[in-house]
Amino acid sequence: MSKATVSAVINDSGPVRDSTRDRVRAAIDALNYRRAPAAGAASLRQKGRCIALVIKEIDNPYYGEIIAAARAQARTSGYTLLVVSSEGEYDAERRAVDVLQAKDVDGLIVTPVLDEQTDLSHLFELKRRNFPFVLLEEIRGVQASLVDVDNVEGSRLAVAHLIELGHTRIAHFAGPSYSTHSMQRVDGVHRACSASRLIFTEDDVVPAGAHLEDGYRCGLEFFRGRPASKRPTAVSCYNDLVALGLCRALTELGLHVPEDVSVVGFDDISLLAYLPLPLTTVRIPKAEMGRTATQMLVRQVESNEIVRPRKVFLDAELVVRASTAPPAGAAPNGGRRQSAAARGSR
Repeated sequence: MSKATVSAVINDSGPVRDSTRDRVRAAIDALNYRRAPAAGAASLRQKGRCIALVIKEIDNPYYGEIIAAARAQARTSGYTLLVVSSEGEYDAERRAVDVLQAKDVDGLIVTPVLDEQTDLSHLFELKRRNFPFVLLEEIRGVQASLVDVDNVEGSRLAVAHLIELGHTRIAHFAGPSYSTHSMQRVDGVHRACSASRLIFTEDDVVPAGAHLEDGYRCGLEFFRGRPASKRPTAVSCYNDLVALGLCRALTELGLHVPEDVSVVGFDDISLLAYLPLPLTTVRIPKAEMGRTATQMLVRQVESNEIVRPRKVFLDAELVVRASTAPPAGAAPNGGRRQSAAARGSR
């Protein structure tokens, strides 16, 4: 092939027959070829290699452990780590990915913004260009390396714990629509209830979010004015921040945790064990996640051969602390068959 033909295929800059394009693509895959840096970026490369981590919420301490472990592993491997937050906005994520590629970052670790309307073309483009990247949340249809936890099983463990304590009225404060983890954790609640005598429906799922204020706002709206017979005695939450916001709302409404309402979080951020009321939660091995994703990415970057996508699912662990207890007068392991949140006025 002429240089002009290869350039036209790589840059989509000119008419090329499909058969020719396929042959060039096959050669790119066989050679694990990636575009050389631009002249301006080349001078930056002389100062050291660089990878980037794209997260979704800069104010969520969940990412702190991941970032620290990823940075330490990157340093050990001779790389600098950059961190960018999309704040749950697809356009911000797309722009970040485009800018990082233009700045000749060697590879990306991405926690993608996902919902039914999300355009994933920027990630498919990474794949098409053979640009190294690792996901921290699975995207169906994108063949890419992944490091994640079994969110369904983690959520199931949390709700099974509440059921074993004797709770029969359970609600779930769900996460943001831009995260598949939110849907997976709702699925885990369904599975725990399906294995018991409880009925859990979509009416028992309360859309909340991912932040402290989300849990606080939803807690006030959901519990204010609700009689004891119509309110859940336990709530599982999308993450620890939502759970902490809910705990504050319950306190302001004169309800006590766990005497009136048991609360379970998800993630096990580091500050939980130091709170006046330590929170029961599902522990995610965040440091292992950051370290493993970085190792996988560096392997992709430095390989002279094609690195097949690899998926690693880490184990989630239930950590029982003081925010959960049996409801008043409840018999353990039971409860008559009814709506998990005792559906009533909302």
